[in-house]
Amino acid sequence: MEESFSRRHILTPAELRALNKKSNFAGFFQLISHFLSIFIVGLIHYHLLGSWWCLLSGFIMGVLINFLYAGQHELSHSTVFKTAFINEFFGRVIGFFMFFPRDFDQIMHFAHHKFTQNWEKDGELAREAFTLKSYLLWLSGITYWKNRWVGILRRGLGKIIEPYIFKSQERKVILESQVHLLGYATIILISLYFQNLFAIYFWVLPMVLTKPIHQLQNTIEHLGLSHEDDILKNTRSTRTNFFFKWLCWQMPYHTAHHTFPSVPFWKLKHLNKKVEEVSGPVHSMGWLEFQFSVISRLLEKDESKWPQNEVWVISSKDNKKPIKLEA
Repeated sequence: MEESFSRRHILTPAELRALNKKSNFAGFFQLISHFLSIFIVGLIHYHLLGSWWCLLSGFIMGVLINFLYAGQHELSHSTVFKTAFINEFFGRVIGFFMFFPRDFDQIMHFAHHKFTQNWEKDGELAREAFTLKSYLLWLSGITYWKNRWVGILRRGLGKIIEPYIFKSQERKVILESQVHLLGYATIILISLYFQNLFAIYFWVLPMVLTKPIHQLQNTIEHLGLSHEDDILKNTRSTRTNFFFKWLCWQMPYHTAHHTFPSVPFWKLKHLNKKVEEVSGPVHSMGWLEFQFSVISRLLEKDESKWPQNEVWVISSKDNKKPIKLEA
């Protein structure tokens, strides 16, 4: 992702160069602390299997695994480590366990950044407008996992339907999906041969069942905001605590990230402060506050019936009526 999508009125070139400096130490500290947390909770989960307490340990482990996608996201931006190869290597490793191939995710995410909130071009808007039913299914993870697994299988069979994937990119996306399918098939065969359910108990089941927690972050970042081509109007940050900022690799500072995607995750707090000093407070909501608001709005009418250039999911700190934005 070479484009900086810079907003020159917010940062000077010198300020951006300083913020763009990467750190292998900061990258490994975040990555290792996240992996180590999964390992420690996994050990606890192993010793609790057979008791009711394993439901709690499995829940925590599943949440930790799901939020590894935040790491994959940053690795796709090549902002975690100075060395490009390390970013790519760990991005592929995490992408395999997320059922979200790295190259496909990077291509889709690049389109998302370049065309944020553009219905025809944004890689993350390649969906129908949400109704209350379809939103709740997505929030639950049911349609999320269906899209992931069917997508890998379809692309592995050589069928590309995503409009944001160029012809020149199709071969590597197909090959990547085939490698993933081969890897998953190998794990299934080994599990069957040894009659071992380790992959189910310590990977797939915890991750699938706790996806709704991860969806709290996935759904809050843009839904219910303007579809204008203005990052400060079409992107939302998340109000949360230190632990969840660590868990999300600082992605709660989402408006700052979209404003300058080239800035490493661990500098987003500083960048967000600078953005707000220059442009004023960014859109922000808490996870549960957002869910209550969007569900109440979808009870009124589905997403397609809300005006494109209005904020229709409102923070409790703002007015209760949709905010009309200037053209």
